[in-house]
Order: sequence, then structure tokens, then C-alpha cells
Amino acid sequence: MSVNLSKGQKISLDKEAGTALTRITMGLGWDSIKTKGFFGFGAKTESIDLDASCVLFDDNNSVADIVWFRQLKSRDGSIVHSGDNRTGAGDGDDEQIGVDLSKVPANVKSLVFTVNSFTGQNFSQVENAYCRIVNAGNNQEIARFNLSVQGAHTAQIMAKLYRHNGEWKMHAIGENGSGRTFDDLMPQITPHL
Repeated sequence: MSVNLSKGQKISLDKEAGTALTRITMGLGWDSIKTKGFFGFGAKTESIDLDASCVLFDDNNSVADIVWFRQLKSRDGSIVHSGDNRTGAGDGDDEQIGVDLSKVPANVKSLVFTVNSFTGQNFSQVENAYCRIVNAGNNQEIARFNLSVQGAHTAQIMAKLYRHNGEWKMHAIGENGSGRTFDDLMPQITPHL
């Protein structure tokens, strides 16, 4: 059973999954822009390159590592990116970041997931954009967050996974921003740590 997350909501991943989670997948999906021509002629599809990123923070709120399209795996191997999708074509998740929670180093206290429009279109032009967390053990969707809120922003801080009293929790941040990569969002991420 999936929980539709709203901005600012916090959940316990273990409670939502009904079991202790060891591996999760953050999925990002969207559709390319479809424009209509005159009288049905000249219709075209414009590709959108959204990028999912995961920034790992340590106990001192310093960046410990980053997983994104230029570095598809964390140095310790606990987090792996599926690769850069530059169009949004096809059904289902267009990009995925897999996390083995049992292998995330003990000094990492939080994982912040972001999405950026690398090609610069704002989200009012992006259709059916979402992120979701899936229990990778049984492919059960635990939580979903709708990103297609109409607006002129080009980025969003999606969610934060963090350790709390020995379990992983999730905070659906849903804060809009602007920028082509996660780096542009760092000043906005810091207050959420």
C-alpha cells in the first residue's frame, strides 16, 4: 500500500513497508512535452532532461558523497544511479537511484534527493512528473510524491531519508528551486539538515 506524500510530511519507512527495509529505490518519472500543430499537423515532442541526484551528508552536515549522472555510484557502493535519461520517453521510472540502507556508512546521517531540469524547462512544462520510494526487496511502492505542481521552477528538493533512533525515516520536502544541477540547490538544502 502506497502513501501519497504531501509537502512536509514525515513517515517511518519501516512502518510503511511493514518490515525493516534494507534496500530501497527512489524512482523519478516524467513525460516529454507534446505540442500541437495547426489542424493536427506539425505536432512534435520536445525532450526534457530531468536529473535525479542523491547527496549524502555526515554527522557534521558536510557533504560525504554525491550520486548523480556524472558519478553513478557512491564511493562505498551503497548507492547506485541507473544512468541519465535525457528524454522522459517510455513508461515507468525514467531514472532510478538504488540505496542499500544496510551498507550506507555509519557516519552518513541523511540522504537528500533532488531533481533538476538540466535542459532548463520549468516544471509547468513537465507532464506526469513524480518521485517514489519502492521496497527493492519485493518491488512494493511505499511512498509517492507528485512533482507536477504547476510553476516556473526548474528544480525541486524532493525528499530526505535520515536516521532517527536506529531506523530510517523519510521527510517529503517538496521545496521548489532553480538550477540545472543539485549544486545550485545546496543553499536551500542546508536548512533541512
